[in-house]
Amino acid sequence: MARAYAALIALGFIWGTNFIYMKWSTALITPTQTVFLRVFFGFLPLAIMAWRSGAVSRAQLRHLPHFAVMSVLATTFYYYGFVAGTAVLPTSVAGLLSGSIPIFTFLGAFLFLRADRPTARMATGVALGFVGIVLTAQPWSASAGVPLAGVLWMLAGTMSVGSSFVYARRFLLPFNLNPLTLATWQTGLALVTIAALTDFHGIGAIASDTHALLGAIIGLGVVGTGGTFLLYYYIIGRLGPVRASGATYIAPVVAVAIGAMIGERITGVELLALALILLGVVLIQTGTRKAVAGEAQPRQAES
Repeated sequence: MARAYAALIALGFIWGTNFIYMKWSTALITPTQTVFLRVFFGFLPLAIMAWRSGAVSRAQLRHLPHFAVMSVLATTFYYYGFVAGTAVLPTSVAGLLSGSIPIFTFLGAFLFLRADRPTARMATGVALGFVGIVLTAQPWSASAGVPLAGVLWMLAGTMSVGSSFVYARRFLLPFNLNPLTLATWQTGLALVTIAALTDFHGIGAIASDTHALLGAIIGLGVVGTGGTFLLYYYIIGRLGPVRASGATYIAPVVAVAIGAMIGERITGVELLALALILLGVVLIQTGTRKAVAGEAQPRQAES
């Protein structure tokens, strides 16, 4: 269990750093091109590892419909929503809005997962997190300087990936597939989709900025996609979708810290929102539901 929580913290930290890389990239190329680079360079190391270890086989094609759904929910649409939102929002605000992921995970688990049915404490944590998200977006203030389009894109992305936690738990983890298998199929199918949707004209402009180029290739791609998906499936299998989604409450803290370091103005309202989000994740992580007699726990994916 300690390893699962260490992986959760690492995942949250990596996700939190992604916003600055997205900001750098979209200053030079389009959101779609950014997503393509992220998925392409995330897929390459996964494909190499899967080929060398034999983690991918033709027999797994029977699970292709589930892999395809996950490629949309947890990769293509999720990434585009976050990139499009971050392109027009401050890094800190985009990061704080990403904390709404557990809200959608909570609702999905409540509706579809009996074994992972959230507790009252978890519900309280999600409610506090939601208040933090509302304070971040400040929909009542037209002069807050938070573009509505950016907020909506971020929320669309959070709804997509939040749903993916529940979908993976219900439809994929019972097959006990290796996390590398799941991550490789998911990103591979997403690469096909995003390649078909991308206009590549002008994509070379990112090479004019070394920080943006390395951020897209290594930060968003190799580490932020390939590495995080291995952690993602491992954590869901160990902790369940609701508690695993708590990694997304670590990301806002990292994003706000990075925003402050690069000179973004962090207001008292944003700090209050951050405090509520942190309290929310504590309640989610400590709100474990007592096991019901006869409930089977999913086995860890085999190598």
